Amino acid sequence: MKKSFRKSALTAAVMLGTLGVVSVAQAQEPLNVVSWGGAYTMSQEEAYSKPWTEQTGQRIVNIDRSATGLAGLRAQVEAGNVTWDLVDMLPADAKIACAEGLIEVLDHDELLSPAPDGTPASEDFVPGALDECFVATIVYSNIVAFNTEMFPADKKPSKIADIFDLENYPGMRSLQRRPINNLEWALLADGVPHGEVYDMLATEAGLERAFAKLDTIKDNTIWWSEGAQPPQLLADKEVAFASAYNGRIFDAQVNESQPFEIIWDGQVFELDGWVVPQGKMDTAKEFLRFSTDTERNAGQASYISYGPSRMSAAGLVGNHIPTGVEMTPHMPTYEPNFATALPKDDEFWADYQDELNERFDAWLAN
Repeated sequence: MKKSFRKSALTAAVMLGTLGVVSVAQAQEPLNVVSWGGAYTMSQEEAYSKPWTEQTGQRIVNIDRSATGLAGLRAQVEAGNVTWDLVDMLPADAKIACAEGLIEVLDHDELLSPAPDGTPASEDFVPGALDECFVATIVYSNIVAFNTEMFPADKKPSKIADIFDLENYPGMRSLQRRPINNLEWALLADGVPHGEVYDMLATEAGLERAFAKLDTIKDNTIWWSEGAQPPQLLADKEVAFASAYNGRIFDAQVNESQPFEIIWDGQVFELDGWVVPQGKMDTAKEFLRFSTDTERNAGQASYISYGPSRMSAAGLVGNHIPTGVEMTPHMPTYEPNFATALPKDDEFWADYQDELNERFDAWLAN
């Protein structure tokens, strides 16, 4: 009986805390939230935007601009007209935005709700999920997928090196038009051990080696810039392989019955989450707290195959709500998928991103 009482009391406390947070948002202006679009934004809408609107009456306006979020924030701050209230951003960009004073510093334990058992937020998120100006909501992965109809059943690709093997695995490729992930995959495919990839990329010899490997498929590659492009290119059989966010491929597999398969070897996994633009803390803080609590964090993983960033949410993830598919095997962190995963080094990309973007663009132009 005591155990049941404690559980009931805890549940009541959490509900009262949530009601206290959302009650002051009644009848406010719409909240302008910047995200990535597609299946990812849909998962956010179902997991926390719609419940927020139902509880507070405040509408969420989704803006598909996260791919250029850092540049957009710079422009708005410089113009003195910040119209975005909350931005979904990658950690490396968040570090840059924080250093430039474009986004607010976050007191995580003050702003974010504790776990249901009372564990402070600062102790409940996975390592690396909380930074000075950033709070992660998901663990996701950059992967390469292929259309199974374009390869014999007994000769399906399975390694990241296969992407660079035009002889045994012919066809066009599609890779994102940026150096991130492509340079890492080039070195992994060229035999560099996981633990040495970023040390190698910090040297001129390592960069030359990576670009030389990319040279081998450059003429057979279509470069994409929007997350919706890779699944469409694969579905149309314009390419045999495409790099993509794992959630986009999952969505195409289960919701559209596309014959896609993910090559988990060499996946580059990372975090993604919220930043608050300069001067927008009072506007965004209630929704920030709501959308990052344990229930909402677990709920998003029921709509898309991105793992929750809160440890208290991991055990609450169930089946895919729209289709009933078991989510665990589709998670980047599922043990068989994670065996050869490479963690993205956000410090490296915060230091070298601008320089390597220029070099990558120059390489593409030649």
